[in-house]
Amino acid sequence: MTDEKPVDLRALLEAVRDGRLDVEQAWQHLRAWPVEQLHDMARLDHHREVRQGFPEVVYGEGKTPDQVLHILRRLVAQAGAALATRVSESTAQAVRAHFPEAIYDPTSRVLRVGRWTSPVPPWVVGVLCAGTSDLPVAEEAAQVLSFLGHRPERIYDVGVAGLHRLLDARPLFDTADALIVVAGMEGALPSVVGGLTHLPVVAVPTSVGYGAHLGGLAPLLTMLNSCAAGVVVVNVDNGFGAALAVHRMALRHWHKRSDPS
Repeated sequence: MTDEKPVDLRALLEAVRDGRLDVEQAWQHLRAWPVEQLHDMARLDHHREVRQGFPEVVYGEGKTPDQVLHILRRLVAQAGAALATRVSESTAQAVRAHFPEAIYDPTSRVLRVGRWTSPVPPWVVGVLCAGTSDLPVAEEAAQVLSFLGHRPERIYDVGVAGLHRLLDARPLFDTADALIVVAGMEGALPSVVGGLTHLPVVAVPTSVGYGAHLGGLAPLLTMLNSCAAGVVVVNVDNGFGAALAVHRMALRHWHKRSDPS
């Protein structure tokens, strides 16, 4: 299967309208859009950006290096850029052999190919984590935010065991558009942050902690029972989901400002 240029649907429709492209030619451009069957291993959703405001992202865990590479090649061919999460070092090496420009972050295990052009103005998003052990999840959120065109501001190792460290970072609360707060152990940090700011707070529990922590269940329940009203909670270790939640907020804010009616 040969790689093709990405489909610009608006430009394609305008070309048909203006007579620069006939229906058969347009169909050839669209034949792998919106859904493309990739051998017998994946059905790629090229329509996701149109529906949801962000492209399909590859979840790398459980996939072979060849599978990740094949999927990324088609996503890049259609959209010009692609992102994969939970990517192993060996898979990253296989991808970079084909895409030398690919950027791999070993802390978060996020791999980026190309630069995606976001339809929305960038938000400044504070990414806070309680301890250094939470960095893989916090960095996953930060890397995904960067790919989506936002500007993550990292504030790491500000857990409640040393609350003065968090208070030193409070000036960010006056300049950011949203906050992502990552914590393991007892998961108290999002409640504290939520009580100090008017900003949207997305909490991420991590699987960091001792036995009774139950693999992230303890901080998950703490965050769900936060006494700081309005704190939103995603799944354990889901930095990706937190970044997408903030991006959806930014999309809605942009649409409302662009179309006040």
